[in-house]
Parts: sequence; C-alpha cells; structure tokens
Amino acid sequence: MKYRLLGDTGVFVSELCLGAMTFGGSGQMWEVIGGLDQAAVDAIVHRSLDAGINFIDTADVYSAGESETMLGKALAGRRQQVVLATKVRGRMGKHPNAVGLSRLHIVQAVDASLTRLGTDYIDLYQIHRFDPLTSLEDTLRALDDLVRSGKVRYIGCSNLTAWQMMKALAISRAQGLERFCCTQSFYSLGGRELEREIIPFLKDQRLGLLVWSPLAGGFLSGKFTREGVDPSGRRASFDFPPIDKNRAYEIVDTMRPIAAAHGVSVSQVALAWLLAQDVVTSVIIGARKPEQLEDNLRSVDLTLTADELKALDDVSRLRSEYPEWMNALPSDRLPGQERRFERS
Repeated sequence: MKYRLLGDTGVFVSELCLGAMTFGGSGQMWEVIGGLDQAAVDAIVHRSLDAGINFIDTADVYSAGESETMLGKALAGRRQQVVLATKVRGRMGKHPNAVGLSRLHIVQAVDASLTRLGTDYIDLYQIHRFDPLTSLEDTLRALDDLVRSGKVRYIGCSNLTAWQMMKALAISRAQGLERFCCTQSFYSLGGRELEREIIPFLKDQRLGLLVWSPLAGGFLSGKFTREGVDPSGRRASFDFPPIDKNRAYEIVDTMRPIAAAHGVSVSQVALAWLLAQDVVTSVIIGARKPEQLEDNLRSVDLTLTADELKALDDVSRLRSEYPEWMNALPSDRLPGQERRFERS
C-alpha cells in the first residue's frame, strides 16, 4: 500500500480508502447497496487494515446510522490506526431540523456520530452536499467551532461545484475559519466531468480529491455488457450514478484486452487508471464480499503502460466545451514571443 498527502494537511492517507456504505441495511435502498451484518463488517475492516489501508469513510445517513455504529465496533482497539472520516447533511430524523447544514443540525449530528462511532474525535468531517437554505458562513463557523473544540481534526466537502468550494475557501480565509482540505467527488473512466472545472480548481487551491464510485456503480467491473446485465451487480437493482452507458460499453471493451494482458480484472484496470491521475489522493472502494475486497486491493500493484493510459484516455475523454475550445485556439502572441515576458 502506498500513501498520499491529504491536501496540504501533512497527513498521509492510503491511496485506497475503505468505504462503509455497504455496512448495515436499514431502509430499502441500503439493503440493495449493502446489507452486511457485524461479522461481515468486522472481516472487511480488519482485512483492510491488515492490507495497509489507514483511511475509512462513512456517513451518518448510511443505513440510518447503522454504518457508523458497525464501523465503530469493528475499530474497537484499532481506532488509532485509522484516519476516520464521516459526513453530515442528510436527513436523520422526522423533525424539521434533522437535516441540512445549520449550526443546530451540525452540532447535534456530530455528537450523534461520535457516539455511534465510539470515539471522541473525527479526523475528517465532511459536508455531504451543498445546502442552499443555510448561510455558508454559518456552516463554516459551526465546523470551525468543532475543530477548535477538538471533536473534529479537519473538514472537507462532497459533491460541491467549483464555485461553491471557492466561495467557501474565500469565506474561511476572510474570516480566519478552518478551511476545507479536500473534496469527495464522483470520478471514473465512465464519468470525467470533474475535469472541466473542479480538477483545475483543486490543483490551484491544493485540495485533496477523494474519489467515490470509481467503478461507476459497478458498471466498469465488466459484469455489464450489451448482451445483458449480471443480476448480482448492484446496478441491476440500483442504477446509480447516471452515466452514458453506450460510451461506457466502449470503455469496458477497451479495458478488457488491457486486463487480459496483465492477467487482472477489468475492475483493477479502472482503479489503476484513477491511481495514475496525479490529482487523486485516495480512491474509495466498497465491498459486499471478501473476494471483491481482495480484487480491489490488488489494484495498487497494477501499473498501466503509457500506451494503455492513452488508449483509456482516448476512449473516455470528455468532448470539448466552451470556453475550453476557445482557450485552445492558437496563441495571439507574435512569433518569437511565445514565452511570457518576465520581470527583470
């Protein structure tokens, strides 16, 4: 296992992060996604730690809190080995304020997460989505208070646009508040929209990138073909996240010979492509079965060749959109003036 810096925090996290969305099964959607009992959770968590993973991500909404509770039990006696991340934003009860990013909900939610996780601090506390009903400054002040109180070490965000993240960073800098150190976003060979604005933003502002759904909801596992769908695959009953499936079939067709050449699974090729992207901090993997976990773990040993990376890039690259194609026009500088003038 290799380790990468989490933004500019100085904290090293494993390049594979164990996602806990499959832990528990409260609610119809979570039964489809996971449904793992405590014994299965213990086995997956312990195997991941033994393989060198030191980064685990969950959220309070996963199985209505069950995921956090089960993860906390699985980490008993090994909490110090882990950079533990969870998220806040989703509805956690029926009363009107049991949702969102208000100070009221955040303070209640963090205490509940700490109790379920069986710990007195959270290493990375992330807002799960944007909340248009709450002042972003109020949200950031509440998160800053959590850091100052010692309940939270670092804060991050998930599923925000580039302008929303930039606004948050500007508020934090102007008000002297804790700033986001990373984003958790969807990125895969089957969904490269992040490259339009968010990835340039992350590089410019030195934020980390945690990738969720690296296999595009299992579509890039090789279980799905034009001829049919594997009924055991998650997408067979939970078709998410949305992707261009015709394009994704072409991507899988390109991955198959690469996987065969290396003697690995199609899934490992998809994960290895992400690990080859310098902007990626950690790729979040989830598993319902031990063999799925083992297959994902082996992706860190796969190095794709330059030709293979180019083939994957060619088949999955985004179509050029404005203003990208405008900025790609030939330079308007005179011949011999290609380099920018430098101050003496």
